[in-house]
Amino acid sequence: MSTPVTTAEIERAIRNVPDFPKPGIQFKDITPVLADARLFAGAIDLLTENFSPGSIDAVVGIDARGFIFAAAAAKKLNAGFVPVRKKGKLPYQTIEADYALEYGHATVAMHVDALKPGARVLLIDDLLATGGTAAAAVSLVKKLGAQILEAGFLIELKFLNGRAKLKDLPIRSLVTY
Repeated sequence: MSTPVTTAEIERAIRNVPDFPKPGIQFKDITPVLADARLFAGAIDLLTENFSPGSIDAVVGIDARGFIFAAAAAKKLNAGFVPVRKKGKLPYQTIEADYALEYGHATVAMHVDALKPGARVLLIDDLLATGGTAAAAVSLVKKLGAQILEAGFLIELKFLNGRAKLKDLPIRSLVTY
């Protein structure tokens, strides 16, 4: 049996890519974590460590890299997986929430029947930055009457203070910058 993965190991595997997708941005590339089976499984274990199979009804994942972690977490917790997608990407009736971007706004959507009232939800994304996308996802979950037990992120950029937009939610971030 291998030793448990530490957050320090995950942090060491995250690649910093300067000036991507535009000058001045220091992109945090998670693909080395995904490519390493031990680190990927360990990240899922750490993101779900407060929960046991059956304690969560659904894991909500945010478009697009959040899907990777949320789907794996849902499998581990024997829960459903619910995608929050960009507007226009879901085929059935949706509810939507707008959020602010640096210049303008964007919209995310969820199917109207994705969650039942009272459902216990774990929200997962790869990155918490300004918090706009996560806050919009939270509003969708709440519109459907479900309860978010925790929001989990592989990476949090603390200097952008996205946590403030998630108010009273318990937040788990594995790696912070």
